[in-house]
Amino acid sequence: MKIKWLGHASFLITSDSGTRIITDPYTPSPGRLNYTDLNESADIVISSHEHGDHNNAAAIKGNPQVLKGAGAKEAKGIQFKGTATFHDDTDGTQRGPNTVFCFIIDGIRLCHLGDLGHKLSAGQLKEVGPVDIVLSPVAGTYTVDAATATDILGKMTPKVVIPMHFRNEKCLYPITPVDDFLKGRANVRRVNGSEVEFKKETLPATTETVVLKPVY
Repeated sequence: MKIKWLGHASFLITSDSGTRIITDPYTPSPGRLNYTDLNESADIVISSHEHGDHNNAAAIKGNPQVLKGAGAKEAKGIQFKGTATFHDDTDGTQRGPNTVFCFIIDGIRLCHLGDLGHKLSAGQLKEVGPVDIVLSPVAGTYTVDAATATDILGKMTPKVVIPMHFRNEKCLYPITPVDDFLKGRANVRRVNGSEVEFKKETLPATTETVVLKPVY
């Protein structure tokens, strides 16, 4: 399985058999979200919530099946589970709902946290279940910050964490850069590119944080 960071909270996940899943496709916003237009095709798109920087499924080629909201879903023979959460820490009163999506590709259980804005409750953690790879926001303001993300990930105990939704030269939102999240973290790997490949049998024994460069 390959994971490619397109930018912001959008990833292209490609199974060994060639199935392509895109998470939270964004709409560029000049001066704020300066990523370029997405030019990708997919079989499946998952969207964590209805904000323009996460729900631009119309930009994705290939007539993908679009999955939204909580509950069990199936697409292309893959089982998806959406867990209902919020985009803020006041039960959605500020920024609305958010869906955490989990699914299994090539025997690896992935979890995309979307724009999660609060700590997960014991019930939500139980619903999410065991995970191998977590794609997590880390930069605060609109999502959990570095400290809260660290707390959540410590309870989820994944094999791999891939940070997303942080400030960089293309994302000018009032959020923190990834280095704030990386401070004090052990086993950090910075990839000189946008894509990384994983095999179930070679996942790390202790949590590895993998930092990618955006494609767009």
